[in-house]
Amino acid sequence: MPEKTAARRPEAARYPSLKGRVTIITGGASGIGEAFVRAFAQNEATVVFLDIQDEPAKALVEDISAHGHPTPTYMHCDLTDIAAFQATIRSIGERFGAATVLVNNAANDQRQAFADVTPESFDRSIDINLRPHFFGAQAVVPQMRSAGGGSIINVSSGAWVGGIADLQAYSAAKAGIIGLTNSLARQLGPDRIRVNALAPGAVMTERQMRLWHTPESTANILAQQCIPEPVREPDVANAALFLAADESRLITKQFLYVNAGMR
Repeated sequence: MPEKTAARRPEAARYPSLKGRVTIITGGASGIGEAFVRAFAQNEATVVFLDIQDEPAKALVEDISAHGHPTPTYMHCDLTDIAAFQATIRSIGERFGAATVLVNNAANDQRQAFADVTPESFDRSIDINLRPHFFGAQAVVPQMRSAGGGSIINVSSGAWVGGIADLQAYSAAKAGIIGLTNSLARQLGPDRIRVNALAPGAVMTERQMRLWHTPESTANILAQQCIPEPVREPDVANAALFLAADESRLITKQFLYVNAGMR
């Protein structure tokens, strides 16, 4: 019987098919993205992660290497600069070989009062939370085709399903990711490229706890879940490993919640 404790953090699953697989992860320096980087490195994938947080990224690389796992490569990249983003993906293919896994993770869930949203701030949220998912896929698909297939994992959110106040632009982007995922899966299936979406629930990242959560709000979240245990970053990363590995080779166009059954 598993130990009943909120402190328990799952170890990364092991998928031999991921060994050496060139894997691109956006927004990998912190939060859930950091867990993706760690999990894929522990599975001996060739990990390249993109972010604009240089110091946390460098610290992550050093820590993973110090623990004896294959050292990931960090590249500074502003994903709102689509031309630079796509050029970076092409350079990864030239340097490491064809990328066959793309985890579209980068996001910013900054709250903004409904009355204060401007066209510029709304567009900024879309620029960060939705556009890179499409243009990242567009850039990496030629590499996946050349390799005979691949897996694109789009990180959505449970926020747009349940509804959160002062989070309209972010919620619109995260809902849009599901439509994008379904269309891309249909488009790319003949090329053996799978496209799926993950929807993390109320993951208690350091940023979430620092900015928004209190002991009371955390208790309220747990009360809404079927399993009364905090969802942690590695829980989401383990789902991504499965969707990237050969064990899920016929799974595509799916939307997977990782939320402990939150209502």
